[in-house]
Amino acid sequence: MKVAVVGATGLVGTKMLQVLAERNFPVTELIPVASEKSVGKEVMYKGKPYKVVTADTAIGMKPNVAIFSAGSTSTEWAPKFAEAGITVIDNSSAWRMDPAKKLVVPEVNADVLTPEDKIIANPNCSTIQMVIVLKPLHDKYGINRVVVSTYQSVTGTGVKAVNQLMNERQGVEGEKAYAYQIDLNVIPQIDVFLDNGYTKEEMKMVNETVKIMGDEKVKVTATTVRIPVMGGHSESVNIEFDKDFDLAEVRNILSQTPGVIVVDDPSKAQYPMPKDAHDKDEVFVGRIRRDETQANTLNLWIVADNLRKGAATNAVQIAEYLSGKNWL
Repeated sequence: MKVAVVGATGLVGTKMLQVLAERNFPVTELIPVASEKSVGKEVMYKGKPYKVVTADTAIGMKPNVAIFSAGSTSTEWAPKFAEAGITVIDNSSAWRMDPAKKLVVPEVNADVLTPEDKIIANPNCSTIQMVIVLKPLHDKYGINRVVVSTYQSVTGTGVKAVNQLMNERQGVEGEKAYAYQIDLNVIPQIDVFLDNGYTKEEMKMVNETVKIMGDEKVKVTATTVRIPVMGGHSESVNIEFDKDFDLAEVRNILSQTPGVIVVDDPSKAQYPMPKDAHDKDEVFVGRIRRDETQANTLNLWIVADNLRKGAATNAVQIAEYLSGKNWL
């Protein structure tokens, strides 16, 4: 199994290499890909160095699968890999809402995939952790409306944002990823504003959730916020169902959902936090309680490591599914 990791030197690309190794994906040859300026540099995988090559070179090496975390360049390069018969799993936003491309969270909708899918989209990090929790509840009670507010890690922006936070914390001047101070602050804007007053990140959550869940009746409204943490993303989610529910049953459903861990004991002040989710693949859920202002409505709190399940792990899980079907 030849595996190309496109964007191998970036924050998510580095995490993809880590996850591939940890999950023992059957890599027989690793092909790390990055921009021209990184060609010749080495990345480590399972204790061995591998030289970075260009995308052109990688295509010529004919990998079975290319896992992309290369931002806007996937618009240009993903089709070129696909035309060469290489399956692409892309972590950018380029293909997510393309009606011809599948948007996949394996625990939720892997069954939509076919051997003919050559460009498969990895959803937005904040969407992934939410839909894993929503899907089993939707299957049982029918979701009418979701109101979500996110509290997102600076790692979602990249190395520059992490450096900005650390520099500000130490009183050091440096390059900035955000227009405003992030340390000791909260920025209620992720990505650019659109004509409707929402940000691109907020509308990603709205549109991607509906596509992944496969049900246009599910209404979503979102407010996404950047906070000065590094362990993962947190979400406060209010869910209105078509039918009433039993809280014990909700906890039981979520406890039995693959990839979900319930941490919910108010008597011991136990609930999920980003520092607890850091470097873990599971999605953590707590603060599970009834909304007492409205019928059939639930409040809960969802936390996950955005670089792992929100990006790298989800992409690798898609590759595992395809490999298990002998489609790579």
